[in-house]
Amino acid sequence: MSTTETTVLTDVPQQLFIAGKWQDAESGRTLAVDNPATGEVLCEVADASPADGRLALDAAVAAQPGWAATAPRERSEILRRAYEIILDRTEELALLMTLEMGKPLAEARGEVRYAAEFFRWFSEEAVRIDGGLSTTPDGANRILVMRQPVGPCMLITPWNFPLAMGTRKIGPAVAAGCTMVLKPAPQTPLSSLALTGILTEAGLPPGVLNVVPTSDAAGVVEPLLRGGQIRKLSFTGSTQVGRILLAQCADTVVRTSMELGGNAPFIVFDDADLDAALDGAMVAKMRNMGEACTAANRMFVHRSVAGEFAGRLAERMGALSVGPGTEPGTDVGPLIDATGRGKADALVHDAVGRGAKVLIGGETPEGPGHFYPPTVLTDVRADSELMRTEIFGPVAAIIPFDDEDEVLAAANDTEWGLVGYLFTRDLDRALRVGERLETGMVGVNTGLVSNPAAPFGGVKQSGLGREGGRVGIEEFLEYKYLAIPYGGSRG
Repeated sequence: MSTTETTVLTDVPQQLFIAGKWQDAESGRTLAVDNPATGEVLCEVADASPADGRLALDAAVAAQPGWAATAPRERSEILRRAYEIILDRTEELALLMTLEMGKPLAEARGEVRYAAEFFRWFSEEAVRIDGGLSTTPDGANRILVMRQPVGPCMLITPWNFPLAMGTRKIGPAVAAGCTMVLKPAPQTPLSSLALTGILTEAGLPPGVLNVVPTSDAAGVVEPLLRGGQIRKLSFTGSTQVGRILLAQCADTVVRTSMELGGNAPFIVFDDADLDAALDGAMVAKMRNMGEACTAANRMFVHRSVAGEFAGRLAERMGALSVGPGTEPGTDVGPLIDATGRGKADALVHDAVGRGAKVLIGGETPEGPGHFYPPTVLTDVRADSELMRTEIFGPVAAIIPFDDEDEVLAAANDTEWGLVGYLFTRDLDRALRVGERLETGMVGVNTGLVSNPAAPFGGVKQSGLGREGGRVGIEEFLEYKYLAIPYGGSRG
């Protein structure tokens, strides 16, 4: 490990953060953070127990009244200062993210900028929380509508975008005046701990944000959700885990927003600009090594251009450099762990066993790290497992189609509905297909939909609620209505 890497790791707090203080887990336990490029342990961080989770929630509950009463401009300025600190430390944060998650440094730098933008966006939204005043139709009462923070929140973030998923949840919570307990993914807690230090430096008061990395997510989270003091859950992760959390939230009717799994269709029509479609495919498929809920999972290409598209995509995928994310020139880093790599490999071999052809990739390499090569499959059958499973790896499955109704039926034939992509030069077709796709987001002639200014989220079993955009802060606010009679004559 280089001196720079050692310094970056040493500078990150590796304890729990509760009531404004860094502290060890009450049991003294730690959990290992691995480097997916080598399989070696980077460091150990405190491993929270259910008792630590209780302390974190107690701190959030105690801080809630004072934080809710804080001036919106003060909350705004904390986020703005944190935004500037994040940008100032882009190189350190990017290297830290690459070490614990694996993505190439160029992508990590992009995530740092993306993450920072959520804080800038919600710093602006903090001072725009409004209500309304009107009169009842019979003229008897005033209707005064105000907005108030929902209360203490549980935030659960995934490993694939460890910095941006933190800011996407923390930003609106801070802006709305909510306190928080954050449980980062055990594979990538370091980015969250670094972010916590930045927010503290920016002036976030003690108890507003409490952070509990843990290897016992169920033991820590479930009693907090069922206890009656958490009033909001924001979760990003798998649909399977989301269903469990929803059941736990039901007992005390906890408000939820969930960004769950995806099975994104990527549709290329016969009139598409193939160069633009290929550019979009490389982004939609290979961003984050394919480890993204927005990743193009099923590539439906019109039969008249399917052969050319597949050949050119395989050429571009095959030209990508695979290696540790810290090495110059690396395009594709490792997958997060052996389980993730094994899943991608099993899905490829299942498809091949059912008749799919491998144009490039498709075999697990020898050596350390959890690497898997960019892979392109053609002639993928509808009954292949990867058509029904979120791949979460650098595997592109190409399926030819003949007409619009056929491809829409296939694209919508899934329990998920997060995002879809379509490429066509026909505006009427773009609008028509975009309206008929059963997804919360649609990329039209683009392979990238994520933006802090846009409402991110899905339909069906891809989730509930939205993050980002002007509606993002709504998830952390309640409406309160006051009925106020008019006194005396109004004349």
